[in-house]
Amino acid sequence: MSTNLESNDSAPAVAAGGRPLPRRWLAVVVAVWVGFAFTSFASMAANYAAVWYVTESTGSPLALAFVYVCAFLPVGLLSPLGGVAADRFNRKRVIIVCDLFIAAVALGMGTCIALGHVSLELILVLVCACGVGQAFRTPAFNSAMPLMVPEKHLLRINMLDNLLGSFSMIAAPALGIFLYTTIGFQAVLFLNAFGALASVAAMLFARIPTVVSQETASQSARQNVVEGWRALVANKGLLALVLAVVLGMMAYGPIDSLLPLMVASHFGGDGYLASLVTAVFGIGMLAGSLALMARGDASRLTRVIVVAALVVGAATTVGGLLPSGLFPAFVAAMGIMAVACAWFNGPLMTLLQKNVAEDKLGRVMGLLSALMGLGIPLGTALGGALAEGIGVTSFFVVDGLFILGIGIVAGLLPSVKALDAAEAGGGERKTVLSPAE
Repeated sequence: MSTNLESNDSAPAVAAGGRPLPRRWLAVVVAVWVGFAFTSFASMAANYAAVWYVTESTGSPLALAFVYVCAFLPVGLLSPLGGVAADRFNRKRVIIVCDLFIAAVALGMGTCIALGHVSLELILVLVCACGVGQAFRTPAFNSAMPLMVPEKHLLRINMLDNLLGSFSMIAAPALGIFLYTTIGFQAVLFLNAFGALASVAAMLFARIPTVVSQETASQSARQNVVEGWRALVANKGLLALVLAVVLGMMAYGPIDSLLPLMVASHFGGDGYLASLVTAVFGIGMLAGSLALMARGDASRLTRVIVVAALVVGAATTVGGLLPSGLFPAFVAAMGIMAVACAWFNGPLMTLLQKNVAEDKLGRVMGLLSALMGLGIPLGTALGGALAEGIGVTSFFVVDGLFILGIGIVAGLLPSVKALDAAEAGGGERKTVLSPAE
């Protein structure tokens, strides 16, 4: 993270909601994000090792499907409650409790495996428990950032998550497999525990205000979730954009899972060529994230998302139309698609953080995590069934045209266009600090 994020103005920095920030706010954000990066990278390495164990020990597609469901289902079902927790309690403490829970699970499972008690059932419990932790941690973390960062830097901070995801896509599986094969499965889980504890240590240095409205504190959890939904639907453009991105992620899910089959069945490639596409995709995501960070400007973000959908849809369609002798062109198309894939989450997260009141932001983030957690597996399943019926190449064409349609419709909606024209902040934020703060 570049130190040019620090303001050169003599005026004290203020957070996105208008609250004064400490002079060294950037150092605090760096510490928190580095801790987040440790636990995210280590968790991805552990998840890849778990998938490889199931692949190696069972060779069963059904077993792998169970692992996938157990990883995503808790996120989809529990994220709304995670958003409620973020809006009712101190977000810093919620994050610390989640990290401690993940560390305890990883240590416990690693110890069991070191003692020789490893099984498919143990792996399912592991990924399910990590999904539970993620369901509560993610809304708290995403809703805490606007309390720590000036509004003009929100996009850059959010794009760091894309950079982390891209880097992890390239390096985490390699580290997970290296530890798995050289030391043992337990080593990967101990690394996961270390990463979570490193995040706890970093969070101890951060001061994150508690943002709880009197209305939220007096309502039931169900009423809290309903109020979060109302906060989202109150802005028609924001709701339309969220639904468009969720539909786009549902459509993208099967593309990701079918890439190896596309390489093998249509282009006659082997595992090396499939891994080449994955590496190019990771590099493309890195390039896209860096480009948006360099842009820095947090205006016209809806236009960025619409353009991303158009590029992804066009690249996917072209990839499906290419003849089998043009594999290099397919790799290039997937690289271009990866650049645009980096332009969804960061801008959408920034728009939500700028347009939703701080005391309701956790619940809105929880609802977004739930929609993604349920939508991506559903889209992957439906897309796989469709590809089974019409063929992989035809599916790429159909799916690409569908994503293009999403981008065109979203770009033409007046309510979505109005988001770029609206003043930053989207209205007054109602904030009540806990007496403990």
